[in-house]
Amino acid sequence: MLEIQLKTPAEFVRSPPPGPAPLQSLLNSPLFAEPRLRFTRPLQDVEGREHGIAVLECKVPNSRIPTAWFREDQRLLPCRKYEQIEEGAVRRLIIHRLKADDDGVYLCEMRGRVRTVANVTVKGPILKRLPRKLDVLEGENAVLLVETREAAVEGCWSRDGEELPDTCQSSSGHMHALVLPGVTREDAGEVTFRLGNSRTTTLLRVKCVKHNPPGPPVLAEMFKGHKNTVLLTWKPPEPAPETPFIYRLERQEVGSEDWIQCFSIEKAGAVEVPGDCVPSEGDYRFRVCTVTEHGRSPHVVFHGSAHLVPTARLVAGLEDVQVYDGEDAVFSLDLSTIIQGTWFLNGEELKSNEPEGQVEPWALRYRMEQKGLQHRLILQAVRHQDSGALVGFSCPGVQDSAALTIQESPVHILSPQDKVSLTFTTSERVVLTCELSRADFPATWYKDGQKVEESESLVVKMDGRKHRLILPEAKVQDSGEFECRTEGVSAFFNVTVQDPPVHIVDPQEHVFVHAITSECVMLTCEVDQEDAPVRWYKDGQEVEESDVVVLENEGPHRRLVLPAAQPPDGGEFQCVAGEERAYFTVTITDVSSWIVYPSGKVYVAAVRLERVVLTCELCRPWAEVRWTKDGEEVVESPALLLQKEDTIRRLVLPAVQLEDSGEYLCEIDEESASFTVTVTEPPVRITYPQDEVTLIAVSLECVVLTCELSREDAPVRWYKDGLEVEESEALVLESDGPRRRLVLPAAQPEDGGEFVCDAGDDSAFFTVTVTAPPERIVHPVARSLDLQFGAPGRVELRCEVAPAGSQVRWYKDGLEVEASEALQLGAEGPARTLTLPHAQPEDAGEYVCETRDEAVTFNISLAEPPVQFLAPEAAPSPLCVAPGEPVVLSCELSRAGAPVFWSHNGKPVQEDKGLELQAEGPRRILCIRAAEPPHAGIYTCQSGAAPEAPSLSFTVQIAEPPVRVVAPEAAQTRVRSTPGGDLELMVHLSGPGGPVRWYKDGERLASEGRVQLEQAGAKQVLRVQGARRGDSGEYLCDASQDSRIFLVSVEEPPPVKLVSELTPLTVHEGDDATFRCEVSPPDADVTWLRNGDIVTPGPQLEMAQNGASRTLTVRNCQLEDAGTVTARAGGTITSARLHVRETELLFLRRLQDVRAEEGQDVCLEVETGRVGAAGAVRWVRGGDPLPLDSRLSMAQDGHIHRLFIHGVLLADQGTYGCESHHDRTLARLSVRPRQLRALRPLEDVTVTEGDSATFQLELSQEGVTGEWARGGVRLQPGPKCHIHAEGHMHRLVLSGLGLADSGCVSFTVDSLRCAARLTVREIPVTIVRGPQDLEVTEGDTATLECELSQALADVTWEKDGRALTPSPRLRLQTLGTRRLLQLRRCGLSDAGTYSCAAGTARAGPVRLTVRERVLSMLSELRSVRAREGNGATFECVVSEAEAAGRWELGGRPLRTGGRVRIRQEGKKRILVLSELRAEDAGEVLFQAGPAQSLALLEVEALPVQMCRRPPREKTALIGRRAVLEVTVSRSGGHVCWLREGIELCPGDKYEMRSHGPTHSLVIHDVRPEDQGTYCCQAGQDSAHTRLLVERN
Repeated sequence: MLEIQLKTPAEFVRSPPPGPAPLQSLLNSPLFAEPRLRFTRPLQDVEGREHGIAVLECKVPNSRIPTAWFREDQRLLPCRKYEQIEEGAVRRLIIHRLKADDDGVYLCEMRGRVRTVANVTVKGPILKRLPRKLDVLEGENAVLLVETREAAVEGCWSRDGEELPDTCQSSSGHMHALVLPGVTREDAGEVTFRLGNSRTTTLLRVKCVKHNPPGPPVLAEMFKGHKNTVLLTWKPPEPAPETPFIYRLERQEVGSEDWIQCFSIEKAGAVEVPGDCVPSEGDYRFRVCTVTEHGRSPHVVFHGSAHLVPTARLVAGLEDVQVYDGEDAVFSLDLSTIIQGTWFLNGEELKSNEPEGQVEPWALRYRMEQKGLQHRLILQAVRHQDSGALVGFSCPGVQDSAALTIQESPVHILSPQDKVSLTFTTSERVVLTCELSRADFPATWYKDGQKVEESESLVVKMDGRKHRLILPEAKVQDSGEFECRTEGVSAFFNVTVQDPPVHIVDPQEHVFVHAITSECVMLTCEVDQEDAPVRWYKDGQEVEESDVVVLENEGPHRRLVLPAAQPPDGGEFQCVAGEERAYFTVTITDVSSWIVYPSGKVYVAAVRLERVVLTCELCRPWAEVRWTKDGEEVVESPALLLQKEDTIRRLVLPAVQLEDSGEYLCEIDEESASFTVTVTEPPVRITYPQDEVTLIAVSLECVVLTCELSREDAPVRWYKDGLEVEESEALVLESDGPRRRLVLPAAQPEDGGEFVCDAGDDSAFFTVTVTAPPERIVHPVARSLDLQFGAPGRVELRCEVAPAGSQVRWYKDGLEVEASEALQLGAEGPARTLTLPHAQPEDAGEYVCETRDEAVTFNISLAEPPVQFLAPEAAPSPLCVAPGEPVVLSCELSRAGAPVFWSHNGKPVQEDKGLELQAEGPRRILCIRAAEPPHAGIYTCQSGAAPEAPSLSFTVQIAEPPVRVVAPEAAQTRVRSTPGGDLELMVHLSGPGGPVRWYKDGERLASEGRVQLEQAGAKQVLRVQGARRGDSGEYLCDASQDSRIFLVSVEEPPPVKLVSELTPLTVHEGDDATFRCEVSPPDADVTWLRNGDIVTPGPQLEMAQNGASRTLTVRNCQLEDAGTVTARAGGTITSARLHVRETELLFLRRLQDVRAEEGQDVCLEVETGRVGAAGAVRWVRGGDPLPLDSRLSMAQDGHIHRLFIHGVLLADQGTYGCESHHDRTLARLSVRPRQLRALRPLEDVTVTEGDSATFQLELSQEGVTGEWARGGVRLQPGPKCHIHAEGHMHRLVLSGLGLADSGCVSFTVDSLRCAARLTVREIPVTIVRGPQDLEVTEGDTATLECELSQALADVTWEKDGRALTPSPRLRLQTLGTRRLLQLRRCGLSDAGTYSCAAGTARAGPVRLTVRERVLSMLSELRSVRAREGNGATFECVVSEAEAAGRWELGGRPLRTGGRVRIRQEGKKRILVLSELRAEDAGEVLFQAGPAQSLALLEVEALPVQMCRRPPREKTALIGRRAVLEVTVSRSGGHVCWLREGIELCPGDKYEMRSHGPTHSLVIHDVRPEDQGTYCCQAGQDSAHTRLLVERN
């Protein structure tokens, strides 16, 4: 008997069979079920104290399994709060700074959605915390509860950081509550309860309640019956809005597109729109809408338009105009609306169609303008003869006029307008010119306040309007202030005459003088004038002649001589000549010190082979020195040079070596200069690689990282992901001369990362990626399948993967699915299944089974049966209902989601307010809330839009409505009639033709005699002619189903009389007077009379009625309203007298004392209790009326009276009063002399280092001399300090400023001091040289460079407006003042605009262009023919070494792993295929960008041979199973099974299995007839076995 030896699942899956799987049932056994992942150690519940930490820990079955942490439904990312640690298979979450809100459920999840759960309890003052989120509907109450550990503690509630009021907070024992009534959207936010340092927070979200806008008004109509008005009417919307609403009326001028709101109305009805409501004449349309707090309704437009004309009113009238001769006179007025008008000049109409013209006889020119509501008339250049002209304006409703007055213009100075300052030199001609407005008008000249007299040295001339003062040859004593004065106006000239300036001819530059002790030093300065005086200064102090300092003058030369100079005589000397200076710097060296430089020890640091120069400066050029190194005198050689140049001595090392380090001395006599030289090796550089290297490898492949240094003995350190690596079996470090290597003998995926080779001064970067073997889908072979199933039914989708442990994901229509009762996911060995036990039509769609590297798509379609009506089986009987009753039509379908279409009498049914369509599962319902006659007919429900679709019909019948009484609505109505008149009773029925009967006191009435019964449609009338007292009683109108009762009384009306009398009234002027009386009966008419005339209601007279009371009110009574008021009712009258008293004119706000300065304007003001007539008050001074003075003016504005004094003088000081007939008020005016003050004070100045600053102020008086100071130190004029004073203006200019000059600058004069701040800022950094446009090839390195003005400034680089940050591929470098941006391995995405910024300075943008690298095949692939089991190698060469490429075999992409090896050697690409199989034959493709190369792989198959044969004989028992097994020479070989020469076929009896090279024949339920000879043929080889069958 043959037995089958089972291998591991991986061995079965390694080579899947090409046909049906005979071992499928074996693979589905539990032996091959994939084990489900579980946590080795799950999470445990933990407790923690508030502000402490909590640690959650679990263990996964494999350290490589990724995990994720969650708090409830929120994923936690690593941060300071949540620290996540992975140590082998242990996963740990540390929660820092615990708080109450950290209490909750935490999860750790690994692949396959396998989770472990634990609860974290935070102990603290708060026991019960707030929920994380709380949703509340708008308008509802929000209630939040918190429980604390201790009772009677005070907590704090806040929202978004703001404390909430105490009114909404409450506390009881351990519980604290917050109630927010009727929340709105503004209440949403983060609500926090804080107790000490503990707090809990919730997110309060307010959901809005949707409100529908109101409906529009109805029955909108427009009536244009009245002149210049329009009447608009409408009805309220149906149904009426539930919330308060208003109506908004808008207008639109015909021809315009803009709608403008007129007004809002609270009640519907009739609204009259007058012409005054529109801005201008025109045709207008109107519309109306309903507005509530939830929105507005659509607009309803009134049909037609109306022509409206506004009425004009005078807003601001014409005023008299007073101008000077030759000026323009402007008359203007403002109207209340835009309208055309007419101007008149001296009664003559100006033509409105000519905006400009002239009027005889003086040819006066005019111009008319209209801008909106304003009208203007401009009379141009009026003359004296135009004085007295009358100007008028007229338009409908407005007439106004004003007068024109012309004054002779006063003399004024045309030039100069301001004070003039002039500077001249001696003997120069001076001409001062003053031009007046009138010709030949006299003027007088003054100098320094004294009138000038003409002489040979001063000439005065007049030429028309110009007056001149001439000084033929100016002298210094002619300096002063000149004034040209005429009739109160003056022109001022400030003349300064000075000698010509002195200039320094030589030296023009700063002179430096070096001397030794006792040597004679001479400083020489040459000026351009021989007699010009000069002054010498030393270190800022003026030099005086003495024995040690001699001052000499020789023609234009000025000398300062030091006969025997000493070291203290050195310093900075200045020769000052006028405004110019010459600078000399004198240095005196003591002869006892030979070495001038260096004064101390010098340290020099250099690198090997660098040039080093040691310099020593002596005081005398002929002095000799001696150089030593470490105490020994040096010897000059090519490697050490000694140089001598004037006073300079040098020692030069052209190429310094390490042994040149030491101490060098430059010695002379007993002095020496010391130099310490330190020589070091140059920094280590990495010569290869220059750019970052990226390596991609497959698991177990050997990875070698190589780095080449500039020095062989330089040490390096290797780092991986920032941590230094240690050598082990899995990581080897090698050193070979200048090369350093890191070797991974068998790389694993976790070995991938960023490796750094650090050589101290330089680094090389390597990015290593190690990939796992590919995960493939071996069955089905096709990558897209179209499958169809019936619905409902079972659907199973199946895939087989390799290797067997590969993870798959299932997707439906692009979304990942999750296992449930309706969708089951299975995994057994290599098989992966998705099962839908009860598939529905909505389950149709695209299903995808995806591994890491491959995917297969199943397009599932589910067909469903046609829709049928289940009940009722027969057509329903007709349904008859009364009007107003509801109607419900219902039917049931065979499928719940099927659509239906309802129709009424063949027309589609539209759902509205009275008709609803509903769907409840398979039921379809049509509901009519209140049936009406139009609802009668046939209703059809059809399933589907096709004409032949199943349908069901219903017949609905509506009965006629009963006749009812509509009006009057009350069941009983009282009617009163007078004897002799006709009595008429009327009712309205709901419909015409309804029979009614009339009864009186129970007896039926007929239409005869005085009683007439009339019917007009739905109206029924009972009329009794000549009513009598006997006709009183109860009348009944009886309809078929309704009735009404009238209670009639016939009696005489009561007499009309006045019950109460009028009362006399006395009121004050301006008050209201109300007369009141009572009348009987209450509805009687009353007539009011005043002084015998019948009163007509108006704005001043109002009449009112309230029951039996009648009132007459006289508004705003005046003195003329006094008189007699009479009330008349029937035959009775009553009268009373109205007395009006004059109101006293009293001062409510009295005068106040005023203090003013000479020259200011003063206003005295009072307020009266009422508006008095013109002249009701008068102003006095010292008890006397005010004199006539142009500086005094009085004005009245309602209750306010004002007195203005312009340009107050000292003589105006005194007591002023305001008097009326009833009151008086006094106040004192105090005038103080004019004081010095700053009209324009100093202002702060901010400048840049090296610039100038100007400070300027304006005083109220001229000729004032003040002092300038900076930092409290008085400033003197100098080269960097210029002080100017001109009139009211004072100016200080400081130049050549430095950072130390910042401080306070002040100006002081008498008691006035002004100060300002001077701020000197450092020179901002600038970009000296910006980056340039650059073009590189894809994959190359791009370098952008800019140069700054400062070395320590920071630079920011931007690309397309976004800031750049350093990365392994993007490096930012600083080289002194240069800044570099280096982009390695440029891609097409790196192209764009780049710019750099340093502070406020920017450069760019510049464009970086990346050319696409053109790839081509330098060497093509060659076809290969190989035997099965051997290997094949394909090689090709591309034009670029860094180009990325891909390999394909038979259309399938190839990846490194298993039998496939892919290598790259520079530009060469190599593919090695090992252990070839017959199915590997096909087309080999290599593609790199657009370039590709093709070749053929031919595999010569080996003949199949028997490696292991079955036994010659095999015995099997009846009813059992017999298995025959053979092994052939290779997998995939085909075998054939025969019995007695006849080929066997798979079925219930025979089962053929194949796994790799092993083939089996299984004979089920062995019977005696199965005995015989069985043969297995494999190619040319075969094996025979005799099967013997025995009984048990």
